[in-house]
Amino acid sequence: MTIERMPMEWGLRSGAAVAAVVALFGGYLVADAYDVVPGMLTTAAPWPEPSPFPSAPGAVDGPEPAALLSDLPADAPVPDSVEMQRLVSDLAKDKRLGSRVGVVVADGASGQVLGSSSPDKLMTPASTQKLFTGVAALSSSIANSTLQTKAVLVDDNTVVLVGGGDMMLAEGKGDPNAVNGRAGLADLARQVAAKIKVTGATEVRVALDDTLFTGDEIAPTVASPDIAAGYIAPVSSLGINVGLLGDDYTDNGPRASDPGKYAAEAFSAALEKEGLTTAGAVIDETAPDDARVLGEVSSAPLAEVVGFAMQYSDNTITEVLGRLVAVDAGLPGSNDGATQAVIAQAKRLGVDMTGARLRDCSGLGDGSYLSGQQLVDLLGVMVDPARPELRSEAVGMPIAGLTGTLDVSHGRFTGANPARGLARAKTGSLPKVRALAGTVVTADDRLLVFSVLADSIPAKQTAGATSIYDGFVGDLAAYSTQG
Repeated sequence: MTIERMPMEWGLRSGAAVAAVVALFGGYLVADAYDVVPGMLTTAAPWPEPSPFPSAPGAVDGPEPAALLSDLPADAPVPDSVEMQRLVSDLAKDKRLGSRVGVVVADGASGQVLGSSSPDKLMTPASTQKLFTGVAALSSSIANSTLQTKAVLVDDNTVVLVGGGDMMLAEGKGDPNAVNGRAGLADLARQVAAKIKVTGATEVRVALDDTLFTGDEIAPTVASPDIAAGYIAPVSSLGINVGLLGDDYTDNGPRASDPGKYAAEAFSAALEKEGLTTAGAVIDETAPDDARVLGEVSSAPLAEVVGFAMQYSDNTITEVLGRLVAVDAGLPGSNDGATQAVIAQAKRLGVDMTGARLRDCSGLGDGSYLSGQQLVDLLGVMVDPARPELRSEAVGMPIAGLTGTLDVSHGRFTGANPARGLARAKTGSLPKVRALAGTVVTADDRLLVFSVLADSIPAKQTAGATSIYDGFVGDLAAYSTQG
């Protein structure tokens, strides 16, 4: 075996190459350490430890809720009854209010009557009567419910629109932030069309089930001119915009002669827009209880509906509320059933209804009678802390000079009236009749309840009576035991 020796020159060259490589590598490491070239080595200070990952805001407990306004002090001084009686007597003797005037002022906490004139005289309450209907609705088992408008399928191709008492439907899409117009017929039609189209059907008949309420659609005691003026619509188990024919809400104006049928025709048109053909005119048909539900839309909660009726003194919605109370009580959903149910509910709440007579639920018709004491007793129940279900009506009455029928746009509590913003009350107005019943806070922060009724005001004085009432309530608000 022969071993060849490498030339010395080659070995010297190899050693030099290795030395060069080592030198270069060492230089690279030095450059890396000083961050001149990329690499893993560094002489720089280490990076600081990262901060902990922040907690999600949703996982952090929020602050305890705090009241923006403090409660009225429990020890606020009760007004002097002698002074209160003087204010009441001066009002009752005002000749501009006619010969029949009833006034009652009581302490809101104890119910103690502080001043009165003809407290038990039965008089025409006008729309202050609505307070009883609202309380009856809020103290019934339906208080926390909503009103459902349904569409059901009958006989394979008949869609029956079933009214559940909502006369505040929107013709188009519903508005989740509205009371009038919360539920929309266009939304209902969209639900129905989607289910019908799945079956391959393209044509349906539309029927109306408007059988929830019975009897007279408008109380017989309501005067024909008031109906013609649009102060009330025929009561139906469903309707659009409280039966008004216009797009906007007003307390009076042209109304549909048959709000249920008008709404059903609008529903039929909405189905057409969804691509279905509707055969023939809308017919009447009672839907069986076991009919398949194709769609459903819901009204605002009943408490909000009551608040709407109080704010705008809406006669139609108040009549609907009365009939709903009657149906809930197992009575016919008629005018007579409604008035019976409202009186019965007031009695159950402890209001002495001796002599009271209701001819409708809104106070628009003739022949209803209540006393000032009965109104004040009801208000006492409304503000009772033990009756929280009635609080929404107590605080939902129009605010003096600011909202609803007591807004300055109606000429109420104008100027520097001390009661502005401190009184909440329900108004009442008929020919020769003016009424006001509600709550007011005195200068000493004491809550009072009051009622003022006058039903024989000279014809030329009725408009001025409201300013007299406003002045009286202003005096109550300005009263202080400190003089």
